[in-house]
Amino acid sequence: MPSAASHETAATAAPPQSATEQLMGAARDTTGQQATPPDSSTIQLLSAEVSEATRLLMRGEWDLLWQRVYALTIDFFVGFVPRLVQALIVLGLLYLVYRGVQIVLFRLLDRSQRVDAGLQGVLLKVYRSVASVFIAVLVLDQIFDSVTGLVAGLSIAGIAIGFAARDSLENFISGVTIMMDKPFRIGDNVEVDGQFGTVEDITLRSTRMRTLNNEVMVMPNTQMINQKLLNHTMKDVLRVEIFFGIAYKERPQEAREVVLKEAEGDDRWHPDYEPSVIVTEMGDSSVNMRLRLFLKNPKQEVPVRWEYTEKVREALREADIEIPFPHLQLFVDETKAFEGAPWMPASGRRTTSGGGPPKQLDDGSSAEGRQTADD
Repeated sequence: MPSAASHETAATAAPPQSATEQLMGAARDTTGQQATPPDSSTIQLLSAEVSEATRLLMRGEWDLLWQRVYALTIDFFVGFVPRLVQALIVLGLLYLVYRGVQIVLFRLLDRSQRVDAGLQGVLLKVYRSVASVFIAVLVLDQIFDSVTGLVAGLSIAGIAIGFAARDSLENFISGVTIMMDKPFRIGDNVEVDGQFGTVEDITLRSTRMRTLNNEVMVMPNTQMINQKLLNHTMKDVLRVEIFFGIAYKERPQEAREVVLKEAEGDDRWHPDYEPSVIVTEMGDSSVNMRLRLFLKNPKQEVPVRWEYTEKVREALREADIEIPFPHLQLFVDETKAFEGAPWMPASGRRTTSGGGPPKQLDDGSSAEGRQTADD
């Protein structure tokens, strides 16, 4: 039976455990299994290794530095690579599950009659974000012993980012409100902030509209909620009005018959509403009227308005019905500043009799100038 001295001698002869072995968890227990390194000392051990490597580099002890780097590299591959491979396998399996659930969710939303295209896009984006975070946490858990501290740090960082990105959160809430309230949908023609366009995409931050000039206008969701918005395609029928005026000497009934004749036989009108022409105002120089057309497809509003504006003008012109427009007449009583100019008519020039100066009156003005003013 060995004595206490022999035990002490064996303990003294055993080499001390290196910091590298502690860092990578290379210590073995009595059962031959790898022991779990303490999380609290990981950063300290890593800092000690960096300090020791720096010390050896400053002293020029290249052999010891190379041995230390070599040992650290071997321990890294022995302890980290198996975990990395395991994490990649978990990542592949979770990605397959993620794709399968995404396909099923997309088909369910696509077949649903209550969920429009905008809400479908938002729900899919939320699913992708939540699934990505969930997969990342599980993969990191395979690499590191514990991700509790990482999750807690991300939570605190999320709160700080939330306060800093207050405007983005407001747009996010407005986007959810748009999805629930549905004031407009993708494909609707809307008018907001004086701009007319077609809604192309609704995200959690903004709404994208394509204008008549084929420009993409990006509006924050808060403005889409707080400003006055006109939806031109929410209903099944839309009334388009064409404004025009006729002279006071013309007859409104005659103009009505001429204009309505142009709208006959057009299959774009709604069958429940007939086109009509009404008198709306007795203007300063014209009798103002409107042609009312009821479309069964509201998306044809803009081309129909442009088309019939020209048709109304040409129809009134061919019927010899006057379309008045404002006139401006300028009356000039005296043009003394231009008298004598070569381009002025003879009646407006100042001439003298016998080559002498004009005759002066009692008030200091010339007789010829008085005569011109009186004329």
